[in-house]
Amino acid sequence: MGTFAGRVAFITGASSGIGAALAREFARQGADLALAARRLDRLEALAAELASTGRRALALPCDVTKDGDLERAVARTTAELGRVDVLVANAGFGVVGRLDGLTLEDYRRQLETNVFGVLRTIYAGLAELRRARGRLVIVGSVSGHVATPGSSAYAMSKFAVRALAEALAFELAPAGVSVTLVSPGFVDTEIHEVDRRGVRHPEARHPAPAWVRISADRAARQIVRAVARRRREVVVTWLGKVTVLVRRHLPWLYVWSVRIFGVRARPDPSRP
Repeated sequence: MGTFAGRVAFITGASSGIGAALAREFARQGADLALAARRLDRLEALAAELASTGRRALALPCDVTKDGDLERAVARTTAELGRVDVLVANAGFGVVGRLDGLTLEDYRRQLETNVFGVLRTIYAGLAELRRARGRLVIVGSVSGHVATPGSSAYAMSKFAVRALAEALAFELAPAGVSVTLVSPGFVDTEIHEVDRRGVRHPEARHPAPAWVRISADRAARQIVRAVARRRREVVVTWLGKVTVLVRRHLPWLYVWSVRIFGVRARPDPSRP
């Protein structure tokens, strides 16, 4: 019997990366899963994989930028699985580039998914979380603590959800609902393959060296452990922890490092 035996976890962006890894880890801890994303073929494959381990899993086609999709997905979850105990707002992507290379539409697209998509997820599942005295998980980023050249759009979105998580932790505590902010550093996922318009480029190389990255499975183990303990935030990867610590307590060192070493955001994979 795992930590989440008898519980149901609803995860957006579950078709790949951290979302899929979280689904597997919650399943290992005994939870049944509601898997929401746009790529139904991947969701169905993952649902079949989890079902083979004895867990119940629903594949729910869902776009977090479309009004009504999440409400329908949550309604189907409660109808078929009975409840939602853990709500994971994970769906997101990254718009990269300097200000003069981006448009207002690029910023709108970034915020629509990474901020309003999170809000749609929360609104759709909040009543169930209150009923279950459950756990809300918001996937942010180390970029929600630091902003480097070329990352203004993505960092804006992650700073916003960090503020949201901090406020909601106070608002929802009286209802017995915990809020855990997840701030990953470099994790091996497909996010670096997706350009600012949401188009995937499988040939894109990861911008960070292997020695500063961790696997999505390892990240998921850390995240689920933090959610089980109802921690307010978990920063994933050693470099992520160091970066947040330096930015918080030694801001002058952070500024000096960016200026001297020219820290840059990952390149847009749509550009050579």
